[in-house]
Amino acid sequence: MSNLGQFDCDFYQSNYTIDNQEQSSEDSNTYAYVYGSRKPAVSEQPPPAFVPAEMLTSSGYEGQYFQPASNPDYYSQSSYTDQLGINFDHIWQKTLTVLNPLKPADGSIMNETDLTGPILFCIALGATLLLAGKVQFGYVYGMSAIGCLGIHTLLNLMSSSGASYGCVASVLGYCLLPMVILSSCAIFFSLQGTFGTVLALVIIGWCSLSASKIFSSALGMEGQQLLIAYPCGLLYGLFALLTVF
Repeated sequence: MSNLGQFDCDFYQSNYTIDNQEQSSEDSNTYAYVYGSRKPAVSEQPPPAFVPAEMLTSSGYEGQYFQPASNPDYYSQSSYTDQLGINFDHIWQKTLTVLNPLKPADGSIMNETDLTGPILFCIALGATLLLAGKVQFGYVYGMSAIGCLGIHTLLNLMSSSGASYGCVASVLGYCLLPMVILSSCAIFFSLQGTFGTVLALVIIGWCSLSASKIFSSALGMEGQQLLIAYPCGLLYGLFALLTVF
């Protein structure tokens, strides 16, 4: 214990007290205020910014808002078919014109580039040949493309107005419908006989007569229907050979 008392006596004695500590902290705060380096306390809030009275009230926007189309026909099926260029009324009229070779053709409708019906009839021809046990899709598409190119070249040489490739492909494709009937008959019975040969000749004449009638009406080639029917008959004869044999 005597050693502890001696240690306390030997310890450095200073005049620093708690009052001096509080005074020094006040002096440091005053120094900070003078030079503007003191940060505001957490409890101190910045003064509110000035907000105009017009912004506090509702703006009263009177413009137009974007709303969904209220027209019930906007999302209808007819709007999509019109954008794709598909007219079911014209397709039906062309089909009836092909099925009835004696019916006069409307040149304004037949001069359209409509490939919806021809594509469907080509697929139908290939499907019926497939049901008959003949996989001939490649031959159907290949002969159709080459035949359209040849008929297009021939019609441009014979007609003064000229014909577009799409119009030629459309007419030849629609006139392929009787050949679909022939290939459908091949599903149920064989066409390699007298009856099949006669039926194939009738179908070839049907297709050729319908195609030549439409071409002469659409291109204004009056009096040249038989000249147009001959090359069309050669083309449809190839499809008949695919169907019969």
